[in-house]
Amino acid sequence: MINFAGALTLAGVHADITRKKHLNPRRRHRSYPRVIKRARHNSYRVKRDGDTGTCHQAPPTIHLVNARPLTLTA
Repeated sequence: MINFAGALTLAGVHADITRKKHLNPRRRHRSYPRVIKRARHNSYRVKRDGDTGTCHQAPPTIHLVNARPLTLTA
């Protein structure tokens, strides 16, 4: 048997899971384009002069979608 507070919590979790949200943002340009060096018998993209890599100064930042600050309830 679920008490009333537990039912409200469960309903809130269910609402968060099923609500509309944009989880897949637009794709960004890659730091290192996915290409091959030599053309063979396939349809992969061949490396060109503009396909250069980027050296980043810091590790990537992780963004959590729909993240809320945690609050402690008594």
